[in-house]
Amino acid sequence: MESYLNENFGDVKPKNSSEEALERWRKLCWIVKNRKRRFRFTANLSKRFEAEAIRRSNQEKFRVAVLVSQAALQFIHGLNLSSEYDAPEEVKAAGFQICADELGSIVEGHDVKKLKIHGGVEDIAAKLSTSIVNGIPTSEHLVNERKRIYGINKFTETPPRGFWVFVWEALQDTTLMILAVCALVSLAVGITVEGWPKGAYDGLGIVLSILLVVFVTATSDYRQSLQFRDLDKEKKKITVQVTRDGLRQKISIFDLLPGDIVHLAIGDQVPADGLFISGFSVLINESSLTGESEPVSVNSRNPFLLSGTKVQDGSCKMLVTTVGMRTQWGKLMATLSEGGDDETPLQVKLNGVATIIGKIGLFFAVVTFAVLVQGLFSRKLQDGTQWIWSGDDAMEMLEFFAIAVTIVVVAVPEGLPLAVTLSLAFAMKKMMNDKALVRHLAACETMGSSTSICSDKTGTNFSGDSSLPLQGYTCIGIVGIKDPVRPGVKESVAICKSAGITVRMVTGDNINTAKAIAREIGILTDDGIAIEGPVFREKSEEELYELIPKIQVMARSSPMDKHTLVKHLRTSLGEVVAVTGDGTNDAPALHEADIGLAMGIAGTEVAKESADVIILDDNFSTIVTVAKWGRSVYINIQKFVQFQLTVNVVALIVNFASACLTGNAPLTAVQLLWVNMIMDTLGALALATEPPNDDLMKRSPVGRKGNFISNVMWRNILGQSLYQFVIIWILQTRGKAAFHLDGPDSDLILNTLIFNSFVFCQVFNEISSREMEKINVLKGLLKNHVFVAVISCTIIFQIVIVEFLGTFASTSPLTVQQWFVSVCLGFLGMPIAAALKLIPVGSN
Repeated sequence: MESYLNENFGDVKPKNSSEEALERWRKLCWIVKNRKRRFRFTANLSKRFEAEAIRRSNQEKFRVAVLVSQAALQFIHGLNLSSEYDAPEEVKAAGFQICADELGSIVEGHDVKKLKIHGGVEDIAAKLSTSIVNGIPTSEHLVNERKRIYGINKFTETPPRGFWVFVWEALQDTTLMILAVCALVSLAVGITVEGWPKGAYDGLGIVLSILLVVFVTATSDYRQSLQFRDLDKEKKKITVQVTRDGLRQKISIFDLLPGDIVHLAIGDQVPADGLFISGFSVLINESSLTGESEPVSVNSRNPFLLSGTKVQDGSCKMLVTTVGMRTQWGKLMATLSEGGDDETPLQVKLNGVATIIGKIGLFFAVVTFAVLVQGLFSRKLQDGTQWIWSGDDAMEMLEFFAIAVTIVVVAVPEGLPLAVTLSLAFAMKKMMNDKALVRHLAACETMGSSTSICSDKTGTNFSGDSSLPLQGYTCIGIVGIKDPVRPGVKESVAICKSAGITVRMVTGDNINTAKAIAREIGILTDDGIAIEGPVFREKSEEELYELIPKIQVMARSSPMDKHTLVKHLRTSLGEVVAVTGDGTNDAPALHEADIGLAMGIAGTEVAKESADVIILDDNFSTIVTVAKWGRSVYINIQKFVQFQLTVNVVALIVNFASACLTGNAPLTAVQLLWVNMIMDTLGALALATEPPNDDLMKRSPVGRKGNFISNVMWRNILGQSLYQFVIIWILQTRGKAAFHLDGPDSDLILNTLIFNSFVFCQVFNEISSREMEKINVLKGLLKNHVFVAVISCTIIFQIVIVEFLGTFASTSPLTVQQWFVSVCLGFLGMPIAAALKLIPVGSN
């Protein structure tokens, strides 16, 4: 299976995947019960194409505007231009002398002529009732008037979808719709043959089960959507330096207003359209809007600054003129889909697993239906009634079809990609509390596979069912300056090493300073190499291949050295590399790495934009926390896959084997739908939200070549599946004798006993799945409130289904002895699971 997944679903990368790859794997997932749900929290590719078309249109528009403005500059200077503009009365009444549309046309169109007509930047500032020295006044009345006339610096967002939209989308499941049709036919036939209410029980049972599945699914997805919306808001929280009322202060970009004086430095993103006031050596990268790679020099002759562009060099003060949806960047952002990241490699692989198992399930469903129908024909032939068909026979055929459809429902493990999304959303929210803002979903799972971290040095930039002068000076004294290491860094490096992660220091500082600090925190060891960037650059490819695994410190390094090191680690050595950085020069390496970590407090917007995770407290210890959460995500998904595949295997084999050997299926459509919900939504909630523990950092990383479904998982899946199949088969063949069941209800009681035992096997298997290798699975159980709640709800619902919903779920109330046996058979799965863990298997 792993080789099939890598061959067909392995071309999607943790980041920067091609559109062709994303489209290709979506098309490969042809057995999809509900496309809307499967791809709900991934990128909307059609929207992305639409945004790209608008971007290209904007690029051409800006190119023309720049060319026109350059031509206009040649003859406008020196002309005596008189004002031809008169502000609308509403604008004047509010205390301003220029409207929003006029301001927008000046900057967006690079209109030098209009700028001259209005008297230049200072006069426009006056017309905006602001001062280029003191900024806007902040009295509540004036701020509200400014917002009313010019708008706010926010983009129009897609309104949040309500709960009932998720209910409607959950109903779009093809197999559920087929079951709904079966239920309606069953109601019609049943009421006609047996009358009301007896004839309606089977149909109503399926309807109630469908509604339960739909509402639980919709609730889970709705809660996820709220989480993603909250995370999306966190990602967009960017602050800028402004002057207001003569005081320099930090505010959110969403609070910017026309007339604000913004201070921009190298690496910052321009937060709104505006005009250059003063500054030096300002180069703006406008490629995000114009497509031009060459930076544009912005000065008093060319003062136009556009929202969404980046300061590549220099610093300046800017007068904000246009905000929000009136900027071209705002119009572009309005076309982008909300909350949609590219699919992560885990999501892709698990959709592949779902597709493979879906095909197998479809095959089993068809064969099971054929065998059950053949059994009915055989019975009728024996009775000589093959030409006489009653309503009961039609109901039985309908039940066979419903069972076949439900096998497909259970077989397609839709919970696999759901579990990834749920686990990632949970981890992202928790990591925010630990001072790590995740910008891309894939970053969580990638960090869990990291084998190498290339970090900056935190210190001074000392440039040493050159050498010290030796002549002409008198030594008065020698002073040493040491930048103290942050608390906890040494311990964090030790944790990384015990977790199999190599930590390397890459810095522009003097090699002696770098070596001293690296030794102090445990990065540089006796068998490691410290090298300077200029020496590193002179090495041949063959020498680098031998040298790089031993490099622990690289001093006096350039951004290109860092980029080269990361590239070699990833491609030549197959490492999964995490890189930290805080400046514009770090952007290439952050972008090249499997996961880029921007040190947020000192980091520029360019570094943050290139990074996958922003460390909000500039502390190396937080990187260890990110790695721990990443491993937690990976392990949690593996736990859930192990649990769900076990249910899949047993549910398929039990119904198939029973249909072939006995001519009937012990698990009905309603019962299988309940099992599907246990393993799909509830199982994902329970196992995908397990918090990390310290033991996660005591095992080796998975790395780039590790199999997702490991040998350990196969051992647990096959062993547990065999146990469950054996006890259910024994119950089916020997159950009546063992429990002294006879009479007309004996089959119903036996099937209820099988169903109850099967469900409790899943309950205890869910607990066993909390640890794939350790025997003690109860450690920390009570601290995971979600897990406890899910298990409790499952048990309560099971009691209700068996004892009170017999007419709908085809169950019969059980005796105390029968309940005790059912629970014990399920519980025995735990010591079986513990014994399985003693069987040694390879890690892969």
